[in-house]
Amino acid sequence: MKVLIISDIHGSNYYAKKILEIEKRESPDKIILLGDLYYHGPRNNLTKEYNPMEVSKILNSLKDKILAVRGNCDAQVDEMISEFTFQDNIETNINGKKIFLTHGHKYNIDKLPNKDFDLMIYGHFHTGFIKETNGKIFANPGSISLPKNNTKNSYLILDNEKIILKDVEGNIIEEKKYKKTS
Repeated sequence: MKVLIISDIHGSNYYAKKILEIEKRESPDKIILLGDLYYHGPRNNLTKEYNPMEVSKILNSLKDKILAVRGNCDAQVDEMISEFTFQDNIETNINGKKIFLTHGHKYNIDKLPNKDFDLMIYGHFHTGFIKETNGKIFANPGSISLPKNNTKNSYLILDNEKIILKDVEGNIIEEKKYKKTS
């Protein structure tokens, strides 16, 4: 299974359109959104082509593939314009790995949930990375629209063998292989 993981769109219609390009190029089986989809947040500048309603139309066009996590900037009203549900966290098994998906404001590499997982993937910090610590892999897709700390606009791909951090043009920034288990 191939999974596209995106976080922190923050209402950017420009980067929501990029999601359509990425989806076409990567052909994922699932798309996981790690929150902060529409509102730019009080500490962020307005995103490029800020238009939450247009972003919702684009995301709704992909609703059959989407699993979504609620971010700290997501509110009940955001769920009203979305044709998919928001969850606090997602615990799933992908390619034989136990994966914990969350936004990152409650749980992250420094604040672990009381859960068993092989991979923990979260957004919130707008900085993409892949790290392995104590036999567990931690990854962040960064922000597709508002990257911080001199990182690129980015996303993650999870496939049968590895997790890959890519920029919006599809260039590999970083990757980490893992063993697929059945």
